[in-house]
Amino acid sequence: MKKTTILLLYIYCILSSCSRKNEIIIGTVELSHSKLMLTQEADSLDVPWDLQYDKTNNYIIFSEIKGNIKKLDLSDNSVKLITTIPNVFQQRTTGLLGMALYQPQQSEHYLFVSYTTKANEKIYSNLYSYIYKDGVVSNPRLLLQIPGNTGHNGSRIIIGNDKKIYWATGDAAIDANAQDITKLNGKILRINIDGSIPNDNPIPNSYVYAWGFRNMQGLAQGENGLIYTSEHGDAVEDEINLIRPLHNYGWPLIEGKNPPKKETDSTKAITFTAPIQSWTPVIAPAGIAYYGSTKIAEWRKSLLLTTLKSQSLRILKLSEDGKAITDEYTLFKDKLGRLRSILTLPNGDIYFCTSNRDWNPQKGFPKPEDDRIYKLSLTEKTVGKVFHTVKTASQPVVEISGKNLYEAYCASCHKADGKGITGTFPSLERSATVNGDLKNLSRIILNGLKDKTINDVKYEASMPAFNFLKDEEASAIINYIRTNFNNKSTTITVNQFKQTK
Repeated sequence: MKKTTILLLYIYCILSSCSRKNEIIIGTVELSHSKLMLTQEADSLDVPWDLQYDKTNNYIIFSEIKGNIKKLDLSDNSVKLITTIPNVFQQRTTGLLGMALYQPQQSEHYLFVSYTTKANEKIYSNLYSYIYKDGVVSNPRLLLQIPGNTGHNGSRIIIGNDKKIYWATGDAAIDANAQDITKLNGKILRINIDGSIPNDNPIPNSYVYAWGFRNMQGLAQGENGLIYTSEHGDAVEDEINLIRPLHNYGWPLIEGKNPPKKETDSTKAITFTAPIQSWTPVIAPAGIAYYGSTKIAEWRKSLLLTTLKSQSLRILKLSEDGKAITDEYTLFKDKLGRLRSILTLPNGDIYFCTSNRDWNPQKGFPKPEDDRIYKLSLTEKTVGKVFHTVKTASQPVVEISGKNLYEAYCASCHKADGKGITGTFPSLERSATVNGDLKNLSRIILNGLKDKTINDVKYEASMPAFNFLKDEEASAIINYIRTNFNNKSTTITVNQFKQTK
């Protein structure tokens, strides 16, 4: 009887993985030498945007886009509200965004947060500090306020090895901001803990550390103090950048590793810094974390990248000096939905969260218990669904067919069914624009649209220019949307398309 009881307890422990409260085993990631268990640690969250680790109390502190700051107690997986920030302006991609937890050994602890506000029709991005103690915040203090917009607010924060704040700001949907070093948008800003300008900043009396950015969504520091960002491109060239002081990363004059869009005498005089990785078609890179632990040997010295459009976790293997990406692997593609933030713990565990209840849900999401926080940790056994990493092609090839091209470049906004998102992206179904004048439709695809009102509906999101497409690719997309989504219009030949340009 005693042996039977022990056996039953052993089987129960295997099936439950002796898991903590609310921990659910999803499956196992099988690597070349290691196995990782994927577990769900929390669910039913409201668009978590940033994850931070409280090493003193063993909490995950996370922001939710509408204004809540919560804690996930890793001892029992309970989730509790820390505070709700008042006056957060949340619309589409605005809201409570990036955070950084600063816990020096011999002085006060701080939580730094970035969020958007709106006053008298003007939108602002704000950097605040809070005194942080044992999962409680107090004494909010505004350190810096800059112009914001309904998109392109960036807003990731880290505390560098030099004990300075690094704040990644977006261009606030004004391209020219990124190249103007007198403006604080489209920049990496370097700030003292008290909000003042460091005396050793590269530009005297300026927060600006580096510039030429569109909309950074990830910020991390690796070994030797190297700082990395992930950045959303326009229609092409999402990027990973290695940040150096006084370097110009190009936007809007260049995208990715391409030459300047318009080469003039002034652009010839500028030195641009190319990304260490870029993607076309775009993948919508989000949070990044540096993995320096020896626990998962295959991922040592890698950047871990969450993505939104491609709905995957990317493992970006770094060179020995950390200045180049040598390999890329994809995990969980289209399995968990949009992934927003990622965090590595000192013990080698990895936490990341979904973003399936945000403004742009993808096909099949959100699920009833979204959004969620997941954990990857070493295991010795295989349980549940088995996942494998897939080596990513260095130059993805999109077959020239209207359907494939639409899915690669258009479906994340206009959706696979062509119905778009009300008030954000117009529907293509029975669309007068799609079914109308071919010359007008061709120009829209090539040149994009901004601040467009269609049938008395003003759409928030602008459409980027797809003038990088080859003539046969652009005409294939036109023909696809004109003969699908309950549209039954005439098609266009490549030569006819050329004549509309």
